[in-house]
Amino acid sequence: MTLNKTVAVSRETEVHELARKVSRQVFMADNIAEASEIIEKRDPDLILFDKKFSPDIRTFLSTADKISDAPVVIVGTKAEEEDDIATFRQMGAYDYLRGKEDHDRLSQIAIRIGDQPQYKPQDEKDDPFFADQLAAQIAIAGKSRAITNTLRIIRTVAASQCNPILIVGETGTGKELAARAVHQIRNPDQPFVALNCAALTATLLESELFGHVKGAFTGADRDKTGLLELAAEGTIFLDEISEMPINLQAKLLRALQEKTFRKVGGTSEIRSNATIIASSNRNLKNEANAKRFRQDLYYRLAIVPIMLAPLRAHHRKQDIPLLAEYFLKTSSIAPEKTAKITSLTKLAIETLQKHDWPGNIRELKNVIDRAIIYETTDKIGVNSIVIDPEDYDEFAETPQASRFRNYSLAKAEKELISRALKETNWQKTRTAALLGITRATLYAKVKQYNIEQKNQSNCGTAPEADPVTAAF
Repeated sequence: MTLNKTVAVSRETEVHELARKVSRQVFMADNIAEASEIIEKRDPDLILFDKKFSPDIRTFLSTADKISDAPVVIVGTKAEEEDDIATFRQMGAYDYLRGKEDHDRLSQIAIRIGDQPQYKPQDEKDDPFFADQLAAQIAIAGKSRAITNTLRIIRTVAASQCNPILIVGETGTGKELAARAVHQIRNPDQPFVALNCAALTATLLESELFGHVKGAFTGADRDKTGLLELAAEGTIFLDEISEMPINLQAKLLRALQEKTFRKVGGTSEIRSNATIIASSNRNLKNEANAKRFRQDLYYRLAIVPIMLAPLRAHHRKQDIPLLAEYFLKTSSIAPEKTAKITSLTKLAIETLQKHDWPGNIRELKNVIDRAIIYETTDKIGVNSIVIDPEDYDEFAETPQASRFRNYSLAKAEKELISRALKETNWQKTRTAALLGITRATLYAKVKQYNIEQKNQSNCGTAPEADPVTAAF
């Protein structure tokens, strides 16, 4: 991947040459003032900053986002402490090259930058869907206080040496997205592997996580590399860790404490440097107190938990209209309707806001996808908002949606005329007077709606004879 423009803030020829390897145009700057001027004029794809300008680099990072959205990569030394590198990343640095041995990694960084969606709002406050650039990269939509607080914690935890990391939230709140956000900050060039602990049997789960050697059990006809080993220097995400069997939790705890593990049936110790992120939709403390989860593992995980608020939470509920609009704009469930359905009606949004969303964001996305399929106009109306697809057999809709789908001006008019006719015992002149319309209009409406007089007993007032409507 070759970038279009790079600004190299350095006096070193070596740094200039490094920039030329990944960019068509390279603009050199000797100091922060010159760099800022070039960046404003050239709008580069990458800013390569020489660590030798420290502490000026800290000043630059604190103001860089005001003049450009371009990622800043620091060219440093191998001697740099991990804590200092983490601080640079926390301040906004995109990545850090640790000496000449790490220079080749710039090509991978350039590919990653080139593959990113070109999503660069002029002002975060004007961005319709995302709170900041990290959220946009990972697609964590929302601008509520709950989301901004979560993003702040994600940045803080990712910039620290905290390992393992625990993410807690109800089903559908976006725990894997939060894990990917941590990974994006901490290990962006390394593998990200995910394992759902609830999807496998105990034996298969252990084999998937740690791997196995040939002959370890029936069917193990060859060596298998586990996901923990495949993650290498990257990240492994253990989703729904509360479902992991107790005996396997003990083996995981040892791997967390010793940073080593053995394959199933193996005898050699394998080193693990991966960031381990675990998630749960259960309260792990309660699970530990109930002896369904190891208490020692819980306390090993719960260093700085990242909490994801449910969609019904007070400070999260304001994101519902934003999320609905985002899913409408990004849905691919009906390609032929792309850009044809432009928005949601006010009543549709009010309907969404009244729901508690036990399935959270995932449930909301499904409702919007369903609405896109149902909708025949350019705006999603309340008729197309079907919260629970199993409530009705015919249209698979909720009571609220059904009430609105089956209600129309035509139906209301037909019901009103039918009631008036019944009230007057089908005397057309009295009915027309009661409704405030002419007899001719009444005849037309009765015919239009195919309103028929039900069989009546011989007692009572006889209906008014009317040759024009004898067929009625």
